[in-house]
Amino acid sequence: MSRNLLQNFRGARALIVASGEGGIDTLESVLGKLGLVAARADVPEAGRHLDLALVEERADLLFIDGDLDSVLPCDLGAARTPPVPVIGLVGIEAPGRLKALMNQGATAFLRKPVYAGAVYTTLFLGVNQYLLRKEMASELNAQQDRRRRRKAVIKTILLLMEEHHVDDDEAYVMLRRDSMRRRQSLEDYCEDYISGRSKLTASSPEAEPRTAARR
Repeated sequence: MSRNLLQNFRGARALIVASGEGGIDTLESVLGKLGLVAARADVPEAGRHLDLALVEERADLLFIDGDLDSVLPCDLGAARTPPVPVIGLVGIEAPGRLKALMNQGATAFLRKPVYAGAVYTTLFLGVNQYLLRKEMASELNAQQDRRRRRKAVIKTILLLMEEHHVDDDEAYVMLRRDSMRRRQSLEDYCEDYISGRSKLTASSPEAEPRTAARR
């Protein structure tokens, strides 16, 4: 898998949720010099989390303080993908706190007190790792969806074999031809056929040379 890496963050909105100590002013200053628009958010009350919808609306990037209780909910799903990239601000390097940041979706860490020279490297790593993770999750979901929908293709082939007295190769060619005529994917066409929204218009290819290859 290859993709272009994001290197310029000018214009991005960075939201910082931190206690106010550990060089947060330095972080804001450096983000501004890099062209980002930085703002601070109120620290959630104990036992409460930031609203993910609000985060997505207000920010393109989120910095969260690992010395606070969980700022984001930890049940982000198997992919651990929050709505925006998350960078953890690390004060105490305890395994439990690092794990909590990772469970909140952090893809990079920035040591406190914040050192100006480390901000861009952490930003580059955190954002691009997040984008890669989202891309991989999207591809996995697409593969799982195609595998699930293949059942409809198999079921439709069996129906055509019974209805038109053809073998599986002929039934497949008929499906491919009709789905192409309707400008639908094979899976979409088969789901429509099973539900009764589509009717086969192609005839059996038994008298024609087989030029279509099984996909």
